[in-house]
Amino acid sequence: MTKIYACLIGNWVCLNDDPDCKIGPNMASPYIWWEENAEIWAPFQREKPDTLYQLDYVKICYKGAEYRINPVFIQIVKTPNDRA
Repeated sequence: MTKIYACLIGNWVCLNDDPDCKIGPNMASPYIWWEENAEIWAPFQREKPDTLYQLDYVKICYKGAEYRINPVFIQIVKTPNDRA
């Protein structure tokens, strides 16, 4: 099985463990988000330089809280039985 991990407020959590977790612009389950291209918000051209609002991010709803994190804080782990 493919596991999607994210570092939320300094703690690595498995997003698959929360059945209500939603991620990405389409608010899909973590596994569907990964399988359907793992979209993130990343503008080609920034409206303003030097602002946190224009950095790449992924929106995550996990255990009732909403997070906006940089994609570098996401890890994908596949077991040996997974292919692709």
